Amino acid sequence: HTPAGNFRAFKALIAAEYNGVSITIPEFDASVASALSPTGKAPVLQTKSGVIFESNAIARYIAKIRRDTGLTGNGSLVEEAIVDSWIDFSANNLELPACVWWYPTAGFMPFQKAAYEKAKTDLAAGLTILNNHLLDKTYLVNDQITLADITVVSALLYPMKLVCDKNFLKPFTNVVRWFTTCVNQKEFKDVVGAVQLCKKETTAPGQEAPKNDNKGGGGGKKKKGGDKKKEEAPAAAPAVVKKVEHPYKIMDKEAPSKFSMDAWKKTYSNGRDYAVTMATFWEVYDLEGYSLWQQDYNYNEDNKRIFMTANAVTGFQQRTDEIRKWSFGVMDVLGTEETTLEITGIWLIRGDTVKHMQDANDDANWYSWKMLAGKGTPLTDDVKAKVAAYWTSEEELEGKPIQDSKVFK
Repeated sequence: HTPAGNFRAFKALIAAEYNGVSITIPEFDASVASALSPTGKAPVLQTKSGVIFESNAIARYIAKIRRDTGLTGNGSLVEEAIVDSWIDFSANNLELPACVWWYPTAGFMPFQKAAYEKAKTDLAAGLTILNNHLLDKTYLVNDQITLADITVVSALLYPMKLVCDKNFLKPFTNVVRWFTTCVNQKEFKDVVGAVQLCKKETTAPGQEAPKNDNKGGGGGKKKKGGDKKKEEAPAAAPAVVKKVEHPYKIMDKEAPSKFSMDAWKKTYSNGRDYAVTMATFWEVYDLEGYSLWQQDYNYNEDNKRIFMTANAVTGFQQRTDEIRKWSFGVMDVLGTEETTLEITGIWLIRGDTVKHMQDANDDANWYSWKMLAGKGTPLTDDVKAKVAAYWTSEEELEGKPIQDSKVFK
């Protein structure tokens, strides 16, 4: 039970998308929510076993329904506590100042100048902590999205859309990078829709238009005759995103394949002898239904540090999550910092094109793709040897040391 557009409910709904949990959202009735929750506030989650109230408790419950998705960490108590630490950080350092800033723009509370100025200062302090932490990290806790990322993004969603303009965000480049990476994931989009970052701060009724102090950003020249004051209407809650059937789902219906991607991923993960594993793959590989592609990054000269290049690979694979059910790949960082660091890989993809990969992940357009085998491209012994090398090598590949290797499965 939640009103439309409630950022506190977004946490649980996004977690549900990652965990494949179906949540029914009835038309909101405040009296029903009030009767269910001891606090009388939404959101409230009704389950067969009882009622859960408070948004963080609801989100944690949804995240823990499945441990294999990693939303609560890698399974250790320490990492789960680290996830909880960021959830507490969000509640204590971000939510309050963020709400005090953007609530007046939506008409949820009256504008007060002193509170507005303190909120901006306090939010900047919280973002500074976040920015410093994200300096060498793609996500908050480990190399994938966890409930920590989901919770903090949810708290920042409306501020980033409504009031945090470019001047305010200029010192927080790491936060902006991380935030945009998260909200562009399919699971986020299915809940909050497409997110457009704020270009000009929305002002609240009774608030003077913010003066440009030229700190952290350039200001345009004033128009002759001065600016007319306008009160901007409160932003509408995100529209419900209608799900369109994925092209791969259509392909599975119209041209089903006997190859099981899920079975192959289990075989690869559980295999103890790489030769046996690859022999099994070639026995079940469907040349007509799936294609093999070599992937090479076009801008390796930009790769200066191993950890940053490895983070780029992690980010790429996270942004490919939309097609996880229909793809498998191994990506490697080759070379040294003293010479050149290269990103390369080989992917198994449904169909005979990388278009759906590029549609799902814009970063795929920064790579060159070469079909090695697939419909119309016969499988050769040389290709088999190449694929085996890319998917099983641990120390060296193409005569270069492997600095990092990540499997998308």
